Amino acid sequence: MFLLLAEELHFGRAARRAFMAQPTFSRHITALEERLGVPLVDRTTRRVALSAAGEALVGRARTVVEAADELRREAAAQADATAGRIVIGSLEAITSMDPVPAVLDELREVWPHVEVDVVRMGFDAGPAVLRGDVDAAFLFLPVPDGVQTLTLAGGPRCVAIADGHPLAARDRLTLADLADEPRIGWSEQVPRAFRDFWSAGPRPDGGPVRFSRHAIVDYESALPLIAMGQGIQFPPGATRWLYPRRGVSYVDVTDLEPWTAVLGWLPSRRGTPLVAALRQAAGRVLRGLPCDGV
Repeated sequence: MFLLLAEELHFGRAARRAFMAQPTFSRHITALEERLGVPLVDRTTRRVALSAAGEALVGRARTVVEAADELRREAAAQADATAGRIVIGSLEAITSMDPVPAVLDELREVWPHVEVDVVRMGFDAGPAVLRGDVDAAFLFLPVPDGVQTLTLAGGPRCVAIADGHPLAARDRLTLADLADEPRIGWSEQVPRAFRDFWSAGPRPDGGPVRFSRHAIVDYESALPLIAMGQGIQFPPGATRWLYPRRGVSYVDVTDLEPWTAVLGWLPSRRGTPLVAALRQAAGRVLRGLPCDGV
């Protein structure tokens, strides 16, 4: 109100701009002068003018008001940014594996007004991040170049093999035991580095692995083929309880390279409010986990 009066130098006009009666406006100005301990205006019957103190304070008052307005605008922008929608990709059932459920719970608790959409994807989830189909994704390594990651967890892998196969009865196997077993074939949509890692190629003797004639893009499609004895796959050990299927056995493989689960995003989206909130949620959860992240 003081700034309105400083601009108008007229109590009536300033009161109208403040949408209040002139006596009420005058009382507010008097109360402000009493709190500050100095007169802000010189009042006469003919005119209103700023006092020496008023002249000295008007510039600082404008700075304070402008700073408050900027703070309100920034707060509103942050509220809008963190009350939107984030789309998160999930490579197969990775969102059922620790610590991913806790990360999603943490995000929802801290940002209750954010709509969190989790989209299940196949083995081509990494390229989906590059295309911008999702804001971020929970993935297994390796990921395509250009995707930034935060490591979440890791663990052993096993072989998914037909129940009737002679090796299915063993307690544990090695890659040498499985060297001649065909891997279920991958679609060309799946990145080569990903196919090589999850197929455990090349074989221990340095030779190439053999693939079936199929072209899968997700693990669900591989399961009936494995059950029919048409090939094997080397999924994470947790697949035992994530994908129990009649006709499919899971056997530990002692010399397989471990799996690593990550949160991935595009560098251009790293600093966006919701992706930053997701990364921070993951960081808080990880700080509360044992050092191996499992």
